[in-house]
Amino acid sequence: MSSSTSTSTLPSGLAVLTTFPDVLFIPEIIFGGLVWILVASSRIPDSMLQGWVMFVSVFCFIMSISLLCLYLCGAHGGGGCWVTLDVICQETAALFYLSAAVLEAYLTYILGFLPGQAYRENVAAVVFAFLATLVYVIHKVFSLLRWKSS
Repeated sequence: MSSSTSTSTLPSGLAVLTTFPDVLFIPEIIFGGLVWILVASSRIPDSMLQGWVMFVSVFCFIMSISLLCLYLCGAHGGGGCWVTLDVICQETAALFYLSAAVLEAYLTYILGFLPGQAYRENVAAVVFAFLATLVYVIHKVFSLLRWKSS
């Protein structure tokens, strides 16, 4: 029974980088940063369509870095409402990134018909947005399992 309670709390310090669901912060930050850079550097005729994608990538990037820093510093105290907060953050990020990835894929599909557009940057942004979505969904599933066992 004590082993289940030790896995249901959030790690602190460098242990964050050794536990499975929490080590996913690193690819979340990397893929989110790549989406942010690629969307910001692409030139499209109507930039309003990519506003949501940009918001999601910046918001989730800042959220993931903030949570990682709080966990590394041990500010969460090991559990309690922080396990629930972790689940809520991962669910929100997974839903946001799924919508942003679909929107970016649609926009890239439309841009494929326009001559002279930065099509390759948008394709790369779509790939990294779907990879970020996948990582957030995996993190969400394991955060839900941790929340259920706490």
